[in-house]
Formats: sequence, C-alpha cells, structure tokens
Amino acid sequence: MTQADNNLPSDEGKEQPFVSHLIELRDRLLRVVLAVTVIFLGLTPFANWLFTRLAGPLMAHLPEGSSMVAIDVASPFFTPFKLALVVSIFIAMPYILYQLWAFVAPGLYLHERKRVVPLLVSSTALFYIGAAFAYFAVFPLVFGFLTHTAPQGVEVMTDISRYLDFVLTLFFAFGIAFEVPVAVVLLVWSGVVEPQSLKEKRAYVIVGAFVIGMMLTPPDIISQTLLALPMWLLFEVGVFLSERFAPQKGDDSSGHEEYEPPMTDEQMEQELDRIEDEEKQDPAG
Repeated sequence: MTQADNNLPSDEGKEQPFVSHLIELRDRLLRVVLAVTVIFLGLTPFANWLFTRLAGPLMAHLPEGSSMVAIDVASPFFTPFKLALVVSIFIAMPYILYQLWAFVAPGLYLHERKRVVPLLVSSTALFYIGAAFAYFAVFPLVFGFLTHTAPQGVEVMTDISRYLDFVLTLFFAFGIAFEVPVAVVLLVWSGVVEPQSLKEKRAYVIVGAFVIGMMLTPPDIISQTLLALPMWLLFEVGVFLSERFAPQKGDDSSGHEEYEPPMTDEQMEQELDRIEDEEKQDPAG
C-alpha cells in the first residue's frame, strides 16, 4: 500500500449514498437518546439528592433560618428532574462525542484522524475541568459575595428553578471558556492565524477575556475575574501547543507531503506553450 493510499479516508474513497448517511445518522442519534435515557432513569431516584448537593454552595452562605423557596407550584417536582436530565447528558458526553466521531471519521484522512482524536479527548476533559472549577472555586466565592451584599432588612430567599438556571449558565460558561486551548489549536491548524500573530494580539485577547467574563457571568467582579483569568492563561497554553500544529511552509496541513497549489489558467497555457516549443526544437524527442 502506498503513502497516497494511507491518506485516503477509511472507506477507501468510496462515497456512500446520501440515504445511507441519513440512516447512519439516525441510528447514532437513537443510540445517543437511548444512552441518555438509561442514565436519566438511573438518576431519577436520586434527583432530590442531586439538587441538594448542587444547592450546597448557596445554602452554606444563606443567613441562619433562611432557605430556598419554590414560587411555582410544580417546580419542587420538575426542577430536580430537570437537573437529573442535564446531569445525564453531562455524564453521557464522552459517548455522544464518540458517536459524532464515528459518524464523521470515515470522511477524514489518516493524518486528520490522528489529530482530531486528541482534540476530542482534550476538549471533553477541559469542559469537565471547567465545570468542576465553577462548582468548587467560583460558586463559594460568588454566593458568599452575593448573599452578604443584600441591604439590611432584605431576606435572601432564592427560587429553586431560577437557582438551577443560574448555576447551569455558569457551568456552561466555564465549560466553554476552558475550551480556549482547543479553539486556538484549531485556528492555527486550519491556517486561519499563526502563533506569532496570536502573540502580537495578546493585549486584545486579555481585554476580550474580561469582556466575555462580564457577559457570561453575574454582575460581580469576582466571577468575572475568575472566568477571565483562566481564559487568558488557557489562551497562553493554546498558543504554546499550537506551534506544533502550525502548517509548515512548503508542506500541506498533514505535514507529510509537499504541497503545490493548482496552476491557474494562464500558468497552464504558458506550460503548454513551453512544451510545444520544446517539441518543435527537438522533433526526435
């Protein structure tokens, strides 16, 4: 098998019918739904326990005698189950990404598959790390700040459904923010930017990190700073790692073979004229 054959997609260059792709996509979506459903059914008996654990950072800072409240009639029933569903998707994320990878992998070249797999694994791990950072580091500081800034005479009593939406937003914000290194590597790998260009724009990135922190977090300086600083540090990590993925001059994105851009029409005509002139000068050849 030649090197060119190794660079072919795993289906050996044979295109599948469009209907076959739809059927495969349907099957993989059904597997994802089934996996999430099984995990959700397993977590259903522990829905209230999960919400109690999630409310722990807030309950630890509420004044003595205070508690959370349920404004809507059905929220004490539906809110824990909503949390159980979100946790089910959170737990099943590696399997969901695997199904996505299995669907697109046959259309990728060998060198692309070798690079995409580490990116998928690292992006999943970084999302989990971002969510854990939010729960263990950000929540205690944010809730401690917010509960102690209430005016005198105002009793802090948070609605459980609004609290769930609030913390899920923070989980999502920090999970996405921790994907910065993967985004930087992908931008450099695709040739959109160069590592040196990113280094020159470091000041703009720092300002942008604080702007994003202001938009994705509550209006307090603590959570904004705790989101912006990791984004900046992770950007520096992404720039450092992206130097390994930057396409080299004279090479294609795989780094294995020389890459020559296709000739334009004018260049092709000039090449044909050159060949005809050589044939005229050397008829025996």
